Amino acid sequence: MDKPGALDGHPGRVRTRAARFLRERWRVLLRLGAWSAVETGQTFLTGYALARALDAGFLAGEVRTGLLWLGAAGLAVCAGAYGTGRVYGVVAALVEPARDQLVTAVVGRGVREADPGALSGLTQQVELARDTLAGVVMVSRAFLFTAAGALIGLFSLAPLLLAVVLPPLLAGVTLFAATLRPLARRQEAFLTADEALAQELGTLCPGLRDVTASGAEERVAADVGRRIDAELRTARALARWSLARTTALTVGGELPVVLLLLTAPWLLGHGVTPGALVGALAYITQSLLPALQNLIHGLGTSGSRLTVVLRRLTRPTPYTSQHPEGRQARGRGAVSIGGSAAGRDQPQRIRTRRPAATPPTSRALALTLTSLTFAYGPASEPILDGLDLALPSGAHLAVVGPSGIGKSTLTALITGLLTPGSGTIQVYGHPAPAPRATVLIPQEAYVHGGTLAENLSLLREDPVPEAELLDAVETVGLAPLLHRLGGPDAPVDPAALSAGERQLIALTRAYLSPAPLALLDEATCHLDPQAEARAERAFAARPGGTLVVVAHRISSALRAERILVMDGARTACGTHDDLLRTSVLYRQLTAGRAPRRRALH
Repeated sequence: MDKPGALDGHPGRVRTRAARFLRERWRVLLRLGAWSAVETGQTFLTGYALARALDAGFLAGEVRTGLLWLGAAGLAVCAGAYGTGRVYGVVAALVEPARDQLVTAVVGRGVREADPGALSGLTQQVELARDTLAGVVMVSRAFLFTAAGALIGLFSLAPLLLAVVLPPLLAGVTLFAATLRPLARRQEAFLTADEALAQELGTLCPGLRDVTASGAEERVAADVGRRIDAELRTARALARWSLARTTALTVGGELPVVLLLLTAPWLLGHGVTPGALVGALAYITQSLLPALQNLIHGLGTSGSRLTVVLRRLTRPTPYTSQHPEGRQARGRGAVSIGGSAAGRDQPQRIRTRRPAATPPTSRALALTLTSLTFAYGPASEPILDGLDLALPSGAHLAVVGPSGIGKSTLTALITGLLTPGSGTIQVYGHPAPAPRATVLIPQEAYVHGGTLAENLSLLREDPVPEAELLDAVETVGLAPLLHRLGGPDAPVDPAALSAGERQLIALTRAYLSPAPLALLDEATCHLDPQAEARAERAFAARPGGTLVVVAHRISSALRAERILVMDGARTACGTHDDLLRTSVLYRQLTAGRAPRRRALH
């Protein structure tokens, strides 16, 4: 701890710095010892005053003497309470500088090395270290001074009492000390397993739909099951060693009482007075047993926790957090769809800043992205970096990838909901946003009050002819809801509709829209697979329309002509068959489906 910025997780060096830290604060330690001695006065008088009150007072017929000894014990309790109050202030003077050094070290490492764990270290681990260090100091100090006061009192009453009590007490403390290191190791193993499970679940939960879509439930369940089994094993190992702590408490704190009772006749026959025997029982039950219990439970729990936290705070930073080149780039590259027929048949790996392919003469380009870059904030890594995309009119593209990779961000950029950091977006030759050429159907569909026809005509300037409206309803799959409501002029209560029914209304509304480019951003996630397939086939066959689907089921990708696999620096585009050969992520998402893709119509 001598150099706040130079943390090193080697246990020997940690102990060396801890010893140096204590030597530098020897005055604080002297004050702590002095006030602890004041506090310990009540421990000594707890048994000694009781013994004298019985032997020289009540048993000898001297009630006044007995009351005076009890009064002295009461005054010692008051002095001990005052000493305890002053002890807390001294402990704070010892613990707070240690906390400050840890904070300085964590902040220095976080700023110098961009340590991603610095925030957790400041908000949780440093505070945990401070609290546990204070607990360790308090219980260790209390046991040492309490045991000293009680043992001195036992010797003062009768040396034979010390001979009965001291051996089991030493045996219990020795057994407890032997468990400290194994307990700390198992505590750290348990925390590591628990953190691994939490990280696994934190990664998994946002991507549950991806797991379901790719049919990977069994594989993911097996991975999570292994994490759970590992945590269970470490918890059981920790529990087994916790049993040793209970044994130490029994031997050191409760066995002396049994021995005193068993040897009472022999002790009384060898000069030990009844008052001394009662005082010895008071020393054990009122002082030694509670102090040992606090030591075992406090130091056994807080001590091992403190050891684990200090190891984590002083652990060297991993290579990947120290060296930016060790981090994986995210979202960099370019993908083109279009060009020659041969070019469209091959999946194309991304390359940064590659120009878009020349559009075919037979079909105009519906969407063109050129060097598109976007990041959520100036200090954030780009979600998209140098992405080029050329999508012909009438194409059907599915966008797949893990949650958080940027699929919805891409649709928001195309529709103008987000502004790119650099690069250009053109929709049918016009700069984005192009509201007349683009319609976005998001995951959460909007339905307003009024009639069903009014909801479906929301994106049309003129009223939709009833024949066209009914044809769209039948094509997209809204007919059952229309019949249940009572026709196009039936009123709609959005709160009474299910999420899937609201999505069908939004899909039909978009189908009737004059915008040729339809973006389905998980717009069918509340539909069953059959309804989803019907809606996507309707949009793919829409005259003059172009379809981009952010797929939440892999079946959506199988229905598309081309598939864009967003995978950071390994983004790729191609057909289902080609991507099975070239994209590791796509093979994982498809979970080994056959190379032949499903027919669109």
